[in-house]
Amino acid sequence: MTAAETIRRLLARRTLVMPGVFDALSARIACDAGFEVIFISGYSVSAVTLAEPDFGYASLPDMAEAARRVCNVAAEKDIPVIVDADTGYGNPLNVAHTVRQLQNAGAAGMFLEDQFWPKKCGHMRGKKVIPVGDHVQKIRAAADARGQRDFFIVGRTDARQVNGLKDAIKRCLRYKEAGADALFIEAPRSVGELKTIAKELPPPLVANMLERGVTPHLRREELQELGFQMIVYPLCGLFSYAQVVRDVFAALRRNGSTHGQLDKLMSFADFNQLVRLESKYEAEKRYRS
Repeated sequence: MTAAETIRRLLARRTLVMPGVFDALSARIACDAGFEVIFISGYSVSAVTLAEPDFGYASLPDMAEAARRVCNVAAEKDIPVIVDADTGYGNPLNVAHTVRQLQNAGAAGMFLEDQFWPKKCGHMRGKKVIPVGDHVQKIRAAADARGQRDFFIVGRTDARQVNGLKDAIKRCLRYKEAGADALFIEAPRSVGELKTIAKELPPPLVANMLERGVTPHLRREELQELGFQMIVYPLCGLFSYAQVVRDVFAALRRNGSTHGQLDKLMSFADFNQLVRLESKYEAEKRYRS
């Protein structure tokens, strides 16, 4: 069974919550927490690797390298990884190339959105979307490119902000026909809009829970009742990391030590356990001459 098929079978049984990760360490933490599928956030990769906003700065090589590192860790527990592939980085031929590159990195699937490049985070202003027919061809190219290795394709539209909810729904129906496994309307602005999306579109459907974003922040049970099967929390890991590091560094600069900050720090022993230090000692013994 392929990793993409694993995702499909999981979705047939229950609603999945997927955390957004951005490197090997955040992937290890997510896997150890017991998540069944994890998501690589382009917003987070851009922030962590470039210290830049989600404005199209992260390229295919950036995302493929992040995917390679994350998938290497997730493979320890056979956890599928879905990658934010933005717009596919070009025309349908580029999209097919993107699919193959992410497959080679070990990914199980991708999100593919219909913004003009360079794109913007879905909760930022100033987005523009390409003609629906152009994105249909991108979805078709992605579906054709997955081949025998399989690949889980999420067709995403950002048309809600640009053209309204009705156009976003029409687009997603076209994307489903073109071969998307799941559908994702970015940045609905009310519970009423979420209800309409779930009523008008076939499952599985994605809900994006960006804390303090434009979409209502609902619990899994609420979204499941509304009719959503994939709930992604793309930025909670990044935001918690940034907040804690900023606070600890500020205290260190202010006080000249980390006294008073130890409750915010993982212990040396716990961190060594996280990175599997003891297994390296065991390997060292095994190969000692």
